Amino acid sequence: MHKWLVMALLAVIALLQYELWLGNGGWRDLQIVEHRVAVQEATNLPMRERNARLAAEVMDLKTGLDAIEERARSDMGMVRTDEQFFWVPGVAIKNELIGINAGLIAPQEPPP
Repeated sequence: MHKWLVMALLAVIALLQYELWLGNGGWRDLQIVEHRVAVQEATNLPMRERNARLAAEVMDLKTGLDAIEERARSDMGMVRTDEQFFWVPGVAIKNELIGINAGLIAPQEPPP
């Protein structure tokens, strides 16, 4: 009698151990989920840094005029009325700024 009871208990323990280590929601699944979380965290890190930079820039744009002026100068090639703009050939600038500045100087004619 004891022999069968011990065998039955060992079988139940073995079944529970199988479920714990290899079954659905067991240790193996936990390792897979932890790996996926680590990969996603690594993917999210540059995005979090970018979002923090953008949030700081938004706050700067809301509170100060210096950021707006800097943005207008760098992105749109704007110059204040009391300044002069000199373009030096051979110095690399962004293509869109060339178009903006050239359009301010003289209208461009289409090539023949």
